[in-house]
Amino acid sequence: MLLISVVFLVTLSIVFGALALALRPTAAQAAVDRRIRQVVTAPSDLQNILLPGAESLLAQERDVLGWMKPILVKSAFAARIATLVVRSQVKTTVSAVLMLSVVLGAAGFLMILLELSTPWMAIPAAIAMGCIPLSYLRYRQKKRLAAFNAVLPECVETCARSLRAGHSVVAALDIVAQQSPEPAKTEFAEVFKKQNYGLPLREALNQMMERMPSEDLRVMITAFLVQRDTGGNLVEILERLVVIMRDRLRIQRDIRTHTAQGRLTGWVLCLLPVGLLALINLVSPGYSKVLFHTEVGKRMLYVGLGLLLLGGFIIRQIIHGIEV
Repeated sequence: MLLISVVFLVTLSIVFGALALALRPTAAQAAVDRRIRQVVTAPSDLQNILLPGAESLLAQERDVLGWMKPILVKSAFAARIATLVVRSQVKTTVSAVLMLSVVLGAAGFLMILLELSTPWMAIPAAIAMGCIPLSYLRYRQKKRLAAFNAVLPECVETCARSLRAGHSVVAALDIVAQQSPEPAKTEFAEVFKKQNYGLPLREALNQMMERMPSEDLRVMITAFLVQRDTGGNLVEILERLVVIMRDRLRIQRDIRTHTAQGRLTGWVLCLLPVGLLALINLVSPGYSKVLFHTEVGKRMLYVGLGLLLLGGFIIRQIIHGIEV
C-alpha cells in the first residue's frame, strides 16, 4: 500500500508540474513585464521591501502575542500574510491568522485520523483546513481588487478632466479621491495624503500599486511616471487609457458570460461524487462502509480524490486561463 501511495503522489506531482510549466508566461511576456516593472519602480526597489501597512501590522504583534514577534518579523511567510491582510482590508493580525490556521489544521487532522485511522488522509485534510483563513483573505483581496478595477476607468476619466481644466497632477488626484467610490476613494486619498506629508509622488504611486496590484492601475501609474520623466500629453494618454480599460472590462464580462457553463460544469463534477456518497449513505446507512474500512476501498478513495482534484484544477485553468 505504501508503494502504491508513493507512486500515486509522484504521478500527481509530475502532472501538476507539467501543467505549471505549460502555463507559465513566455519569454517575450516576461521581458515586457520586466521592462514595465523597471520603469514603474525606479529608482527605488519597492519589490523587495514590505508594504508600509504590512510593516506596521507586524510591529503591532507585540501587543497581541509578544513571544512570536521575533519570528514573525524575520519570516518571509509572515510578511506575505501581512501584505495579504493589508490588501484584503480585513481587521485582523498576522498572529491571529497563523493561530487560526494551526487550530483548524489540527482539528481537521484529528477528525480524519479518528474517523479513518489513517494519516495519509489526515495530512491532506489538515492542510486543506489550515488554508481556509488564507483562502478567505485571498477571496477578500480578489473582491476588493475587482471593485477597484470596476471604478478605475471613471477615476482616470476624472483625473484627465481635472488636468485638462488646468489642475496639477497632485490636485487631480485629490479630486479623484473626493469624487470616487470605495475602494478607489481610500487608495487615492492615501496617495494624496502621503504626498502632502513629503513622500515623493513616485513612491506614493508605487506604494498604491503594491497595495492594489491591478494591471490597469500599473498602466496608469506608468503613464504618470513616464510623462514626468520625458514629458508628453498626459491628458490624451489618459483619455485613450479610459477607452482601453472600458473595452477590457466589457470583454472580461463577455468572457465570464461565455464561460458560465464551464464554471457550473466544474462545480457539478466536483460536488456530484460527494453529494451522491452522502445521499446513498442517507438512504442506505452503511452501504459505503467498505470504502472506509477496507484497504482496497481506501485505495479507491485516494485515487478518486486525486483524480477529482486534478479534474477540478484542469477545468479551472481552462476557464481562468483567458487573459484580456
